[in-house]
Amino acid sequence: MPKTQFPPSITSRPVYGELEARSGGGHLMIADAEGAEAILDLAKSVDQGFWAKAHIIYIPKATGTKYSSQLEELGAGQYYAGPSYEAAQGRIRRALQDCHMGTQVYLTGTESLMGQAMAEATAAGIPHTAIQTEHRGSTARRMQCVHCKGITEDVTTDPFECSHCGLSLFVRDHYSRRLAAFQGVRVDAEDPGNIPEKVELFK
Repeated sequence: MPKTQFPPSITSRPVYGELEARSGGGHLMIADAEGAEAILDLAKSVDQGFWAKAHIIYIPKATGTKYSSQLEELGAGQYYAGPSYEAAQGRIRRALQDCHMGTQVYLTGTESLMGQAMAEATAAGIPHTAIQTEHRGSTARRMQCVHCKGITEDVTTDPFECSHCGLSLFVRDHYSRRLAAFQGVRVDAEDPGNIPEKVELFK
């Protein structure tokens, strides 16, 4: 699956690149679902010495073991597969805290995964120049309701219902890097009850 091409948008919306192997004292790779494909593509251009210094943290999601076994076969110095971002969060934080000067960080997969891991990495003091991102897989969004502040994961329609307060929200491109979430605003705020039909925009 090739990396996703997003249409032009506002400046707050994240822009993603393509992973490339860089020299460094270590390589921390955090991926979910089809993000594994980006790591496997990168593997074609590096030798075993690269993997000896690598730490892969992978969240398979619905892809099951399809990619897990392929990632394990790369022979990374450390490999972990977890059922969810929440389950892997402690390990991600520890891995970031243990990073030495010159460690390269590679984030790939869904926007939810990359946004949350990016926030953790910057909080841990990793410079932006040492962090790469590549989008692969689902374009479903992690949305914050600006009214109740609740987070709804895997939003695929516009509008969508907040999973916390139940309001129908308009999906906006405005993005909070601190929260790693797009912002949703009540769609019928000026005309209560006038809610447009849902349209599937993301998959």
